[in-house]
Amino acid sequence: MAQDFAAETLAPNAMRWDEEKHFPVEEMRAAAALGMGGIYIAEDVGGSGLSRLDAAVIFEALSTGCPTVAAYISIHNMCAWMIDRYGDEAQRQAFLPKLCTMEHLASYCLTEPGAGSDAAALKTKAVRDGDHYVLDGQKQFISGAGVSDVYVVMVRTGEPGPAGISTLVVEKGTPGLSFGANEKKMGWNAQPTAAVIFENCRVPVANRLGPEGIGFKIAMAGLDGGRLNIGACSLGGAQGALDKSIAYAGERKAFGARIADFQALQFKLADMATELEAARSLLWRAAASLDAKTPDATKLCAMAKRVATDTGFAVANDALQIHGGYGYLADYGIEKIVRDLRVHQILEGTNEVMRMIVARGLVGRAKGN
Repeated sequence: MAQDFAAETLAPNAMRWDEEKHFPVEEMRAAAALGMGGIYIAEDVGGSGLSRLDAAVIFEALSTGCPTVAAYISIHNMCAWMIDRYGDEAQRQAFLPKLCTMEHLASYCLTEPGAGSDAAALKTKAVRDGDHYVLDGQKQFISGAGVSDVYVVMVRTGEPGPAGISTLVVEKGTPGLSFGANEKKMGWNAQPTAAVIFENCRVPVANRLGPEGIGFKIAMAGLDGGRLNIGACSLGGAQGALDKSIAYAGERKAFGARIADFQALQFKLADMATELEAARSLLWRAAASLDAKTPDATKLCAMAKRVATDTGFAVANDALQIHGGYGYLADYGIEKIVRDLRVHQILEGTNEVMRMIVARGLVGRAKGN
C-alpha cells in the first residue's frame, strides 16, 4: 500500500515540490487516511497500532517516491509516539486524534543554535509561574516550523545537564511563539525548516509530558525510533536510485553495447544491491529489538542508523555516477535523491554520535559495567 502511494502520489510530484519548495500537506493527510499518520500509535486515539518493524518497511516504501516527504512523516510519527508513550490520558486524547489524521502536524524541537550533538547542553529555559511555564530560548533546524500545529519541545527546568531537562507540548498560536525565516537548504526542500523562537511564551503546566527532569530520557527514547525511520528513508531513496540506474544501464549505449553488458558496471550494481540488503537486514534487526525492548536496542538503533544512512548516500552517489552527466541534471531525479539523503547522515544524531553511542556500550562492557 505504501509502495503504491509512493508511486502514484509522491513520485510524480517530487521534483516539482523540490523545485517549488512546496510542503504537500494535503498529500500527507491522504497518507494519514491510509494509517500512516500514527503508525505505531495506540488504536484508541486513532493510531494504527503497528510495530517499529512495520514502520521501517512503510518508510522505506514511501521514500522510493520522495525521501523528503517520507522523512517529515517519520518525524511527525516520532512526536506523536512521545505523546502516546509519556503523556497522560488527557494529553493523549487532546493531541493524538488530530495528529493521527495529520489534521494537525507535529515538530520535534531539541536542537539549538549552540546545542546540536551536545543536546544535553540545551539552554531554552522554562520557569514555573503558577500553573504555567514561561519559555525563553530558540530551537534550530526544526522541520515543519511555522506550519506545524504541535511542537514537542525539550526545555531546561532545572540544573545543568540531562537531569534538568523536561518536555513540553507547545501549541501553534501560543503568545510568545514565533518562527525564523525558512532556511535555504541543499536538499529536503519539500518541507520547511526554520528556527522556533520562544519569548516570554506561557505554556500550561498541563502540557508537560511526565514529571520534571525526564525530558532528556523522553527525547532519546523518541530518537531510537526516529533513527530507524530516517535510516529506512535512506534505504528507500537509495533503492529508488538503484532502480533508476538498472533501467538506465539497460538503455544507455557506449562503445557499441549497452552499458549494462559491461562487467565493471554489473559488479557495481551488484555491490549497490548487496550493501543495501545488508543495511536493510541490520535495520530490521534493530527495529525488532526496539519492539522487543531488548537491553541492546539503543545500540542497535545507532548501528543501523549509521550503516543505513551511510550506505544510502553512497548508493545514491554511485547511481549518479552511473548516469554520468545526465545524473547531474535535475530531469533524471538522481541529483535530488543525493541532495535529500546527505542530511540523513547528520540529523537524528550525527553518524559520529552514533559511533559514540556504540563505543560507549563496548567500553562499558569491557570495564564490567
